[in-house]
Amino acid sequence: MSKINSDLSRRRLLFGGAAVGAGALLTACTSNEAAPTTAQTKAADTSGGGNAAPGTKVTIGFSAPAADHGWIAAITNNAKAQAATFSDVEFKSVEAGADAAAQRAALSTLIAQKPTVIVLLPHDGKELNSFGLEAMAAGIPVVNLDRAFPDARAYRTQIMGDNYGMGVAAADYIIAQMKAKGVGSPIIGEIAGMDELELTQTRSKGFTETLAAAGFKVANRRAARFTVDSGQQEASQLLQALPRMDALWNHDDDQGVGVLAAINQASRKEFIMVGGAGSKQAIETIQADNTVLKATVTYSPSMASSAISLARLIGQKKGLADLVELQVPKEIVLASETITKENASSYIQLGF
Repeated sequence: MSKINSDLSRRRLLFGGAAVGAGALLTACTSNEAAPTTAQTKAADTSGGGNAAPGTKVTIGFSAPAADHGWIAAITNNAKAQAATFSDVEFKSVEAGADAAAQRAALSTLIAQKPTVIVLLPHDGKELNSFGLEAMAAGIPVVNLDRAFPDARAYRTQIMGDNYGMGVAAADYIIAQMKAKGVGSPIIGEIAGMDELELTQTRSKGFTETLAAAGFKVANRRAARFTVDSGQQEASQLLQALPRMDALWNHDDDQGVGVLAAINQASRKEFIMVGGAGSKQAIETIQADNTVLKATVTYSPSMASSAISLARLIGQKKGLADLVELQVPKEIVLASETITKENASSYIQLGF
């Protein structure tokens, strides 16, 4: 799996059994190269009419960074697949380029084509804020995906995952497991993503604050780079620093492949591990129940499918069918859910 390019480092998000060797783990990648499952897209039943029935033709412009990570790849794949479920949607994608400036230039050409709505996963929300303002001023609604624009005028709707909630969910699971085992002062480790990113800081904040409310704390924390190699490197150092451990949270399931490799190399089994994002490989590992990985907390790229559906409704001047309001909401934050062996079968099709 490729390392994250330095030009994307400002804002890249992302997310085997015990007998599998470290080499095999390191060659694995958690991204799902196949087409999205029917669970990752949602074609509405048109038999009942309403929002599901074909309506006014909507052209949706789309842009997202290059797929150098499983989560990013799934974002684009899900968006394309979701658009294809609607007979009244035309999908126009433009290359995002290597950085925010290149994406900005590509998006300017998209504005010139005058799509009905634009769905955008920006390289950097702050740097692309001016584009959002330009598109909105031109009468083209923008659905901003995941990476927040600081100015609310720069988007019609913003749909995001809950980074703070990821930390809360991971901590809640660990707290419950420690209490069930009667461990009063657990030794807890944390392997974060890229520390310079706000999303990483927010995840860690949710984790530490929730642990603190239960009287727990993080004994050792390492920051990786959302890659397999960095996950293995940082996990190896953390395991050396903590000869005994009760629980570990790894922020990202892609780098978690390397984390598990390091754990297997060290022959460590005395603790439980929680992952992050909800990759297909992580969910399958949880189902197999033969490693320390017992849960993962979601940050699902299925949000791209939802963004396309919202863009269609905005373009057709419709609201969400189950809401009283006549328009699509301004902000949608998706909850971070906890996947365990008990409910993994319900989530496996959402894994990327």
